[in-house]
Amino acid sequence: MSAFQMRLPISQTRRCIRLQPCCARFLSTSSNYSDTARPRVKRPLTEKEKALIAAMLRVDHAGELGANWIYKGQMAVLGKDPKVGPVVQHMWDQEKFHLKVFDDMIAANRVRPTALRPFWEVAGYALGAGTALLGKEAAMACTEAVETVIGEHYNDQLRELLKIDHPEVDKLREVIKQFRDEELEHLDTAVDHEAKHAPVYPGLTAVIQQGCKAAIWIATRI
Repeated sequence: MSAFQMRLPISQTRRCIRLQPCCARFLSTSSNYSDTARPRVKRPLTEKEKALIAAMLRVDHAGELGANWIYKGQMAVLGKDPKVGPVVQHMWDQEKFHLKVFDDMIAANRVRPTALRPFWEVAGYALGAGTALLGKEAAMACTEAVETVIGEHYNDQLRELLKIDHPEVDKLREVIKQFRDEELEHLDTAVDHEAKHAPVYPGLTAVIQQGCKAAIWIATRI
């Protein structure tokens, strides 16, 4: 199965691609980065390609921002739980790294970030803390729902980037692949920690997933 397809069932998503952390200026041509598979014709990115990449950076940055605040809210409630606290902290640490990378990408490539940052922060914290107050299982159900949508979202981006034959885009693909795999690890972790035992699990996850999809649509544009 292609690395760019959603790997289902979820329980089989544990094998992840480990990549070296990307540099801040990921879209800048690097002298130590080369594609040995085939020769490349040097050309500038088209305006359409630049717009696509800018939209991807904007929405991914907003998504990682929201994820950070979700975990911050969960840790405010569950941080002292000896069993779940370290698990949530580990996932949060990875999200902090993701956000730092996208912070650098946004700045280095002069991409306008989302104008709704305060909203994503408040909404993320409320979602994280609110589900955690319902119990550990509900917090994990929140993670499962969010990471399911994010995994699909990153796969959609990878399919779009496959259409662009350019060495600079190769580097972006590597970043998204790495982050996609780590988000799917979070999904597996949530399932392993009894996400499906959450109260009103079907309704809870359905509402969260629809909210995430709406957030992706909005953040791409605003």
